Amino acid sequence: MPKITPFLWFDHQAEEAVNFYTSLFKNSKIISSSRFPDARPEAQGSILSITFSIDGLEMTAFNGGPYDQFNNSISLFVNCDNQEEVDRLWAALSEGGEEQQCGWVKDRYGLVWQIVPTLLMKLMGDPDPVKAQRVTAAMLKMVKLDCALLQQAYDQA
Repeated sequence: MPKITPFLWFDHQAEEAVNFYTSLFKNSKIISSSRFPDARPEAQGSILSITFSIDGLEMTAFNGGPYDQFNNSISLFVNCDNQEEVDRLWAALSEGGEEQQCGWVKDRYGLVWQIVPTLLMKLMGDPDPVKAQRVTAAMLKMVKLDCALLQQAYDQA
């Protein structure tokens, strides 16, 4: 077991969310689950927690009730290899959720994701501050990040 594991609090949709998340990413799986004990007749047999991994990152999802909600103070940052991956994940995660600025999307369960092409970090890290600033300015105008437009901003003369 990893020393540190993200722990995600859901109202009652942990199992549904985990099935959704593991379907989106390669090398993902459900590792184990536990059910509510018999002492809780209203929830008996329901999932209490699920340990799963998404592309090697182990996490736990927990059905804790409606007391806490996700917010933008924590998000999952996804490095995408290309625009196709950005588009696929963006479409899936935004369905029933909320698109936000600069590649951020809140999924239907309220969890916030950053869907970012690796190209963005490469271009923003250029030693030429003028090029990096153009890329940053272009990114700040976007909702879903667009590799072609980021590259175009970088290449401007």
